[in-house]
Amino acid sequence: MHDIRFIRDNPAEFDAGMRARGLEPQAERLIDLDARRREATTARQEIETERNAKSREIGQAKAAGDEDRFNALRAEVDTLKKKLEEADEAVRHADALLDQHLAALPNRPDADVPVGEDESANEEVRKWGEPRAFSFEPRDHVDLGEGLNGLDFERAAAMSGSRFAVTTGPVARLERALSQFMLDLHVSEHGYLETSPPLLVRDEALFGTGQLPKFAEDLFRTTDDRWLIPTAEVPLTNLAREHIHAEADLPMRFTAHTPCFRAEAGAAGRDTRGLIRMHQFNKVELVSIVTPEESGAELERMTGCAEKVLQRLELPYRVMLLSSGDMGFAARRTYDLEVWLPSQKTYREISSCSNCGDFQARRMNARYRKEGEKRPEFLHTLNGSGVATGRALLAVLENHQNEDGSIAVPAALRPYLGGLEVLTP
Repeated sequence: MHDIRFIRDNPAEFDAGMRARGLEPQAERLIDLDARRREATTARQEIETERNAKSREIGQAKAAGDEDRFNALRAEVDTLKKKLEEADEAVRHADALLDQHLAALPNRPDADVPVGEDESANEEVRKWGEPRAFSFEPRDHVDLGEGLNGLDFERAAAMSGSRFAVTTGPVARLERALSQFMLDLHVSEHGYLETSPPLLVRDEALFGTGQLPKFAEDLFRTTDDRWLIPTAEVPLTNLAREHIHAEADLPMRFTAHTPCFRAEAGAAGRDTRGLIRMHQFNKVELVSIVTPEESGAELERMTGCAEKVLQRLELPYRVMLLSSGDMGFAARRTYDLEVWLPSQKTYREISSCSNCGDFQARRMNARYRKEGEKRPEFLHTLNGSGVATGRALLAVLENHQNEDGSIAVPAALRPYLGGLEVLTP
């Protein structure tokens, strides 16, 4: 959510941010809606002031025994009471209309975010590792997983339809090892608090993180009007909602390994083979709740935490600064980690780390109070994949494959597999 006071004071800067997002200027329309809201509020206050004054006069007339004046004033107060009810409704309508328009607009990008319509304007920040030179033609993860008798799309489709998978045996065990390794790393070395949040949330939670109302078609809804989480970002970030936190309690850092559920409504025909784009997948999520002064450095820290996962798994990757048109709705700055996939001979996204500034905090009314200060301020929120388990699984299969279809287990995962060094067909 945007701060209407900032828009009033900086309309040109706000419109520049919206243009970077591919939108027409918005400030004039929002300032007009805000003016109407303030007019409605002022009108209501004037009616209330008049009613209160007449109510005091009623008491005076009664004390003086002036029955005619008393009755006339009571009639005026009854009329003002009805006017006040109408004014209350006008204020509620004006508030809701302004909030509706503000809620539909994405976050403003940071000033140094590259401006562009899509991923073609993303900028490479750095690379780590060299793609492996194979002495044979590398197979993709689907062939490798099926060769290990551990990956089954056909039986999953018979149960659930397309974009689902069943992992079994060594592949399921490898997937579990990945999640345990990532959680242990983020808890023991990076200082995140392991959390097990609900997988079903209400409208308010998804509104707070920005998925609702704009992206409802990308979500799964239950029969009792709850939603399956698209990412643990939703429940973890909402741990801060509707509360004023003490500055001494910040930063708060949470991590969770959860299933994630996405309808992929706009992904028809994309990545239909394999584990890249699923309706259900597992992910280790990172969320940070910090002061405004800390959020820039926290994004760099969080991105480094996700990078450490890929480094320990010996997976070549690159870090991309996303353009204004490729960022998520709530983000003001995003780094994508893209892992090398030998079968596709390209880098593919495996993690996305974003600083949302106070955008989500305003939607959740999540604030903190500086020590010695009376007035609370909005928090800054950040989220990132640390990392997507299914994509890490396919990246390990492809990058560590041998010619006979076996998979060399990265050293970081061997303690979670009883010391096993190779997965064999």
